[in-house]
Amino acid sequence: MYQPQHFREDRLEVQQALIRAHPLGLLITAGADGLMANAIPFLIDCSRGALGVARAHLARANDQWRELAEGAECMVVFQGPQAYVSPSWYPTKKATGKVVPTWNYAMVHIWGRPRVIDDDNWLGDQIGALTDRHEGDRPEPWRVEDAPAPFIAAQMRGIVGLELPIDRIEGKWKVSQNRNEADRLGVARGLREPVSGVEAMAALVEAGGAILD
Repeated sequence: MYQPQHFREDRLEVQQALIRAHPLGLLITAGADGLMANAIPFLIDCSRGALGVARAHLARANDQWRELAEGAECMVVFQGPQAYVSPSWYPTKKATGKVVPTWNYAMVHIWGRPRVIDDDNWLGDQIGALTDRHEGDRPEPWRVEDAPAPFIAAQMRGIVGLELPIDRIEGKWKVSQNRNEADRLGVARGLREPVSGVEAMAALVEAGGAILD
């Protein structure tokens, strides 16, 4: 990705932390039929390899896993917090007027050659770990064992696993580092005004789909 020096984030622990906090990755492949991208929730195992191993599962009906099975390099994009930045938030606007809108975001890209896994034990461990990761802090966490075993077995027949040893990782935190301190504080104040992503998703759920402004 385009990486101006002041926006680079090369600390591996910070990059991995973003993946854990924002695990829905955009899995991108380039096969015989062209580019394909799907949003897939991932887990990252930081204890394996120099950069970690990303794990996920896909629907068996999703043809992307067949491209992944060929072993070609793929890329996954993890998007952290992001927001439009209004020039009206900068004190510099009043001083000089020499400001323009921009967009702030934190993002991690990973690359690797995946392994497709069709093994019940691996898949059972994967869905259990993914469930525990996102249910564990809830007052009454749902667990895979809460559903009937035949039902879970039938669901598992509809998925395949993916293990991606990370060969390369890049992070970019475009968070107003190129502005002076007063402008950065102005951006921080301004960003506290919009509705959160959670509230926006709740509105989409209530509306049953896309909402037009």
